[in-house]
Amino acid sequence: MFEFRRQPLKSFYLFYAALSIVFIRLPYWVIISAIPRARPRKSWPMSRALLVQAMNAILGVLYATSVTEEISPDKDAAAPEKTGFVWVEALPDDLVQGDVAAMAKTNNVRPVQVFGYWLGQRGSDGSHGQQADSTEKVLYHLHGGGYTRGSGSPKSPTAAIPKGILSQCVGLVDRSFCVDYRLSSAAPFTPANPFPAALIDAVSGYRYLIDVVKFKPENIIISGDSAGGHLAVALVRYLIQLGHSSLPLPAAIILLSPTVDWACTHDDPESSSMRTNAKSDFVSIILKSGYSAKGLLGNLPWDDLSRDPYLSPASLKIANPAGTFAGFPPTLLVVGGAEQTRDPMRTLRDRIIADTQVSNLHYLEYEDAFHDFIGVTIHEPERTMALKEIQTWLEQIMSSV
Repeated sequence: MFEFRRQPLKSFYLFYAALSIVFIRLPYWVIISAIPRARPRKSWPMSRALLVQAMNAILGVLYATSVTEEISPDKDAAAPEKTGFVWVEALPDDLVQGDVAAMAKTNNVRPVQVFGYWLGQRGSDGSHGQQADSTEKVLYHLHGGGYTRGSGSPKSPTAAIPKGILSQCVGLVDRSFCVDYRLSSAAPFTPANPFPAALIDAVSGYRYLIDVVKFKPENIIISGDSAGGHLAVALVRYLIQLGHSSLPLPAAIILLSPTVDWACTHDDPESSSMRTNAKSDFVSIILKSGYSAKGLLGNLPWDDLSRDPYLSPASLKIANPAGTFAGFPPTLLVVGGAEQTRDPMRTLRDRIIADTQVSNLHYLEYEDAFHDFIGVTIHEPERTMALKEIQTWLEQIMSSV
């Protein structure tokens, strides 16, 4: 892992990788994918088979060089009227409590000022961050990227998800806010921002919506995809543990392909989705490399990855998972049947239902969809189907608020 991270080897490797992908691997993928029986799934269109091959190749290059993304807000901060950029003040120290405070102390994590981005409608003054009216709904989205990449910026590929939901839910939810939480890194790079840095930043963003923009909590829908889905689960659990006095719970939570077993406790059997869906997905290197896991853990013991509900809420090694999701608001869980992490998401489904009730969780699984498919605009018809289901579910949930 990261064997070509240093120059000049990095440049030589990138040159070789580009040539091999374009002139060797791509022609081979095209030939193989032209045969339906040779695709990861016979029911897939050729474009989807090619996309999975490309994603695996790109991730292979990243994990051979450098996967952690460095985000600079300078350009966006200089033109907030165009980018939707806003600063978010640091969370007060007294709102870092309990288990999260203990982990923050171990990892030397403190609240800091962060930033975020608005998408959607603007106010009469042209700003995105105008005060909310009493009935306005907002989507608070937490982006994916394995805790090492991604941004809430409208220019980021991850913005396709909140953009898609806003486009489908016009008149129901007209703008969204995405916080750029701190990204993690681990050896062989300089370790930075272990858990609970991202969680503290997510709480800062939620507090910003309530205290600064004046959204009513019952008008906030939290959503998250991939690692952002994991972060959304952690955020709601923490809000419940804080109590409802300072930061009341949101109206609902939408989990899109959440990564909820960083310890990979579901992966051993031959029948596990990590193995049976190995050719139809691309997340194996993210999980099996352990890089994101090490970045999250920081100074925490390795066993915490499989035993702490904050780190891996669907882990099979949690001694007593009962009550982990008690008090959760209405939850929508969207899963791809072709995902390698399908099994942990099914465990998450079962645990939420056990702690709340069947009617509290709406589960959608699309048989031929791979990881985070709602963020891929050509992943049709599943993407449009899921967006319509999200709209219908939100209409039902928000009508009862």
